Amino acid sequence: FCRRRSKCKYMKKSLLDILRDPLDKAELDLEVDERDGDEIVEGRLIGTETGEVYPIEDGIPNLLPPDMRDE
Repeated sequence: FCRRRSKCKYMKKSLLDILRDPLDKAELDLEVDERDGDEIVEGRLIGTETGEVYPIEDGIPNLLPPDMRDE
């Protein structure tokens, strides 16, 4: 996590240690499309059990369940 908001830009890969699929609480796999150093700018998180895809846009993971997303 980033403790100083002014220094926070994008999602850090270390966040995967605590993030879980909201549907079944299983782990998530990461696919990266764009990085900035060790931070993820664009990509997706994928539920290891459900296969559900959660987008990462502008460094922000969208972990809303599929039926609650505006796409």
